[in-house]
Amino acid sequence: MHFADIVDYYSPAMMGLKTDQEVLGELVKTKAPAVAQLMAQYPGIWTLVVSRWFICLYIDILPIETVLRVWDCLFYEGSKVLFRVALTLIIHHQPEILRARSLADVCQCFKQITSGAFTLDCHTFMQKIFTEPGSLSMATIDKLREKCRKRILEEESGQS
Repeated sequence: MHFADIVDYYSPAMMGLKTDQEVLGELVKTKAPAVAQLMAQYPGIWTLVVSRWFICLYIDILPIETVLRVWDCLFYEGSKVLFRVALTLIIHHQPEILRARSLADVCQCFKQITSGAFTLDCHTFMQKIFTEPGSLSMATIDKLREKCRKRILEEESGQS
């Protein structure tokens, strides 16, 4: 596993976490464009709704049996599994997310999509994370990380 991919989640600047939140936003643009369009109305929304997903590696987010299965895949497949889980939750719950009419609605919806029958049935959920998001290569993730990290650094240097 490439722990270097996620070790930057826990650095003082949290650059890895900021980058991966942006990467998820980019992936959602291609995998669930309607959700991306809704989220674009709320600057910084990805930080609000998925920071805990990534920083806790889903530990207090999903049912424990499901988390343990996600972690098995994380150790075997690498950090792209974190994106597969997030994309599956978003794609599967797209109708509920699209009903959100405010920032509070979006936040509430993202809290609710991590629980319930879909995530409780870990066997089916794990099958879905490898089918619902479609193709997702580490090369794609790496390219998006590079692009997003560069954009974040440019934005932060412009604000100084």
